[in-house]
Amino acid sequence: MEGNTVGEAALVAARSQEDGSRPQAAMTAKPAPPPSAAPAQNGKPRRRARKAAIFRVILPVLAGVLFLALWELQVIHKIFDLKKYQLPLPSAIAKAMGDNISLLLSYTGYTLTEAVLGMLVGSALGFIIALAATAWPRWGSGSLTLVAALNAVPIVALAPIMNLWFGDGLGSRIAIVTATTMAAMAINAYKGMAAIDPLALDLMHSYAAPKSAVFRHLRIKNSLPYVFTALKINATASMIGAIVGEFFFSSRGLGYLLSNSIKVAKMPLGWSCIVLAAVAGVIFYLVVERLEKVFIRWHPSRRAS
Repeated sequence: MEGNTVGEAALVAARSQEDGSRPQAAMTAKPAPPPSAAPAQNGKPRRRARKAAIFRVILPVLAGVLFLALWELQVIHKIFDLKKYQLPLPSAIAKAMGDNISLLLSYTGYTLTEAVLGMLVGSALGFIIALAATAWPRWGSGSLTLVAALNAVPIVALAPIMNLWFGDGLGSRIAIVTATTMAAMAINAYKGMAAIDPLALDLMHSYAAPKSAVFRHLRIKNSLPYVFTALKINATASMIGAIVGEFFFSSRGLGYLLSNSIKVAKMPLGWSCIVLAAVAGVIFYLVVERLEKVFIRWHPSRRAS
């Protein structure tokens, strides 16, 4: 009876009962799967996923190449009525980058150091403020308002003050980035610590867990996705803070070189600073995103993706 489908097996069993013969042989017949159905079902999603991955890479690359071609052919200049000294061609920017590559890489490392150190200090302070606001809501919640107010102060207003406090060295830009990145971490981490499952909190209370255990096992763990969201926001914001801080008081860095290049009308060199700042910001963001995948792999949102 091998090779019969379920319907054929049922039909044979019925006929066996009518004939008075033994139906067990027919009922135990195993339906064989169609020989080509399973591979076809498995192959289609794989081909579809491979095609989607190719389109995810190819389409942005083609869009970028098209944009650069229109820029190099001065189509963008004609559309926006720009001159070449206002918007240098990509070939001129590449030449300026090649002629000054050692200087640009040195200044990129300097600016990136300011951004990373400032972001680490600002994020650590923001997390401590979120802890205080969660542990002592009556006294600590006001600190979130103060941090948000500090974040609303423009960098151009903070830069002279930080230069007066910390001098014109690395410390003043780190302080600017710290003030820029503190609010995002404080607000996001506080939201993660406050938005916990009430049933989980009741379970901890039913076990008479102390406040420190609730923080360690429940609130801090629940805040980690929010913390990494804040770190990704701060990764790009810290580069902006460091470069803007270098505009005013600095003798090194991409912001200093960009400001001086514009003053002496070396626009290709200035655009080289912008390109390297964008590349450094994207690399910084990707590093933080990679760390997120490593450290919160257990989280349901990571498992779903």
